[in-house]
Amino acid sequence: MVFTDTLADDAEPVFGAIVEHPMVAALGEGTLDEAPFRRWVRQDYVYLVDYSRVFAHGAARAPDLDRMQTFAELLSETLETEMDLHRAYAAEFGITEAELEATEPSPTTRGYTDFLVRVAATETFGDLVAALLPCMWGFHDTAVRLRENGLPDDDRYAEWIETYSGEEFAELTSWCKGLMNESATDCPTRDRERYRERFRTSLRYEYRFWNAAWTGEEWEA
Repeated sequence: MVFTDTLADDAEPVFGAIVEHPMVAALGEGTLDEAPFRRWVRQDYVYLVDYSRVFAHGAARAPDLDRMQTFAELLSETLETEMDLHRAYAAEFGITEAELEATEPSPTTRGYTDFLVRVAATETFGDLVAALLPCMWGFHDTAVRLRENGLPDDDRYAEWIETYSGEEFAELTSWCKGLMNESATDCPTRDRERYRERFRTSLRYEYRFWNAAWTGEEWEA
């Protein structure tokens, strides 16, 4: 049994809760009101900025040139392509580029991205991968489960499901799982337990990220 098989035991209850969350369920049905999804799109844009920083740290901490190159490519792809695609997707919901840039991170977004960047900047390469994995794995798992029930009539929500259930994102998820398994091989038990804790923390934030958009979470003061 590889390390990610053991992480799946932690992931399954959370992934199940995500796909059953009222916001995600409504997305899959195509009945989701635009307001919470607009909040999600804006917060995800903010998230992508710091997600890129994690890739930059990954390139710096990579143990060999092949992994360094992959993280550098992911950084470039996110900054030069994915964020442009995100701006175009946001425009389908009436969100301008200026509005995206002016988005203030919600408490959950700030907590999640601060956690990711801190781990990436101050801990080991294995810790970085463990903290990064729930985002890729979670999005793919959610989209695959939603797609099993058929695509919604709303093309915008169908596009989200198709993107994250597609082959390209499946390959990215598989790559990150492989990297996690490599990092956990032949390392001390205490390191694997620390990786598990980093994974669990990001996993919890994945659920909270959806819930924050659904509830309209804001700073109280």
